[in-house]
Amino acid sequence: MTAEPRDWRPTASRATLEHRARLLARTRAFFAERCVLEVETPMLVRVPVTDVHIHSARVELEPGTTAGFLHTSPEYAMKRLLAAASGDIFQICKVVRGRERGPLHNPEFTLVEWYRLGRTLEQLMDEVEALVRELLGPAATASAGERVTYRDAFVRELGLDPLDAQIGELVRASSALGYEPAGGSRADRDELLDFLMATRIGPRLGAGGLSFVHRYPATQAALAELDPSDPRVALRFELYCDGIELANGFRELASPSEQRARFDADRLRRRALGLPDHGVDERLLAALESGLPACSGVALGFDRVLMIATGARHIDEVLAFAAERA
Repeated sequence: MTAEPRDWRPTASRATLEHRARLLARTRAFFAERCVLEVETPMLVRVPVTDVHIHSARVELEPGTTAGFLHTSPEYAMKRLLAAASGDIFQICKVVRGRERGPLHNPEFTLVEWYRLGRTLEQLMDEVEALVRELLGPAATASAGERVTYRDAFVRELGLDPLDAQIGELVRASSALGYEPAGGSRADRDELLDFLMATRIGPRLGAGGLSFVHRYPATQAALAELDPSDPRVALRFELYCDGIELANGFRELASPSEQRARFDADRLRRRALGLPDHGVDERLLAALESGLPACSGVALGFDRVLMIATGARHIDEVLAFAAERA
């Protein structure tokens, strides 16, 4: 296939690349001031994540032989470092996720991920807000923003309680916004909640400020602890600005048995959906067995922060080379 004449050119301007470099330097300075150690972990991993919503890219180093997968997050490896007494750590790295392309998605993108020992979810939200405001600079509002529970966000925007609503109520609300189950399959509660968050609630969050949504349903806990005061919800938050999700954070689950049970549940769901099942990361589970210190962690989408800082409307504008020109 013949390349278009201008396909070799970058998708970001020189000015944007300079802005990107400044924000990367500021990010490193932010953590250096707080004595958080920068680390690097392998991009090529043996076992991908089990999450049904995340799709890993397979790597062949020899023809016909799978050598592993490109990581979708450095989380598992960083937790192994934490279990080995690394202390507070951060990482700026490229990750790759399949089936993701659009104005806010490039298959390869940059994450800033960090873990803080002994921090509560609220303390981590404070730190995330401090970093994001520093990176956004003039694009950051002077407003204090908001912190709202997942439940209250649904009640405010849809008049629905996501913890108690009947499945029929969620189906009706979703159908009114254009939801159609894939292949005529039966609607899944969390799939409906995700649809409502993505189409109605998320786009209204962080208008002119920063919105932290916290206490997600326990069924969406992923790798987060449940709230001991209300086990129906997880100690998890997401950060939105101008309707764009920027970060996802947890009070990290330390129980190896609970983590294995969640992995197994993911694998059952993957098989039911016809998705590949590659097993679980036994090294992560062994690290949890050895003892993960009490900590909270977060992943921040650096490219999206840069989009807001520069006023970009498409992620391609802040990447040297987007997927089609890689």
